[in-house]
Amino acid sequence: MAAGHSPMEQFEINKLIPIEIGGLDLSFTNSSLWMLLAIAAGSALLTLGVKRDGIIPGRTQSIVELMYDFIERNTVGNVMGESGKKFFPFIFTLFIFIFFTNFLGLIPYSFTVTSHIIVTFAMALMVFALVLIVGFWTHGLHFFSLFVPSGAPAWIMPLLVPIEIISFLSRPISLSVRLAANMLAGHTMLKVFAGFIVTMLGAGGILSVLAIAPLIAGVLVTALEVLVAAIQAWVFALLTCIYLNEAVHLHDH
Repeated sequence: MAAGHSPMEQFEINKLIPIEIGGLDLSFTNSSLWMLLAIAAGSALLTLGVKRDGIIPGRTQSIVELMYDFIERNTVGNVMGESGKKFFPFIFTLFIFIFFTNFLGLIPYSFTVTSHIIVTFAMALMVFALVLIVGFWTHGLHFFSLFVPSGAPAWIMPLLVPIEIISFLSRPISLSVRLAANMLAGHTMLKVFAGFIVTMLGAGGILSVLAIAPLIAGVLVTALEVLVAAIQAWVFALLTCIYLNEAVHLHDH
């Protein structure tokens, strides 16, 4: 988390290298830096994990294999079956990127990339675009049948079809807001507890003793945030699988 008096200061984007081309602000920011660090950390872990492919896996190899198998079999495989194999590289890359940006954001004085809706919305929009491409590529105009609930009586279709369309179009928003809101709320809580601890310790006397309460709360919230960081990366990957599965199989899933 970034230092500051306000819990929201940790989410401020700061220019590290100002760049402006043709009137466009293309500056290299702290958000850009931590995205690159997340990519580097994820690439390093995967590279080290497969570099020494031994019969008895080491610690790094075991972690990589666990992550790989969890996404391939327990997520993509369970949701999409054999048809999901061609989408696995994309989904696994999404998972690794979100996983590491979430975890790096837990380091003190770091920056949480996924706390910004513009970042999560860009990823969600990429998933949405892929769903449309796969849907129309696989089914053509028959893809529109996705908005017609199977088995529903004809007289209720004028009500159900608009609801299905709105629900479909709102997916990028819900997908992006879910991730950003969880990261934003958790890190704000951590900053608030940290502020309580500093303030109470600085006050001295009985308040410095009572500072143990927000300290314990901060430790518990940190442990919860570690769990949330992993879960939210998986949820994003899981929902991506579900949306792609609908695009491939329509009402057959």
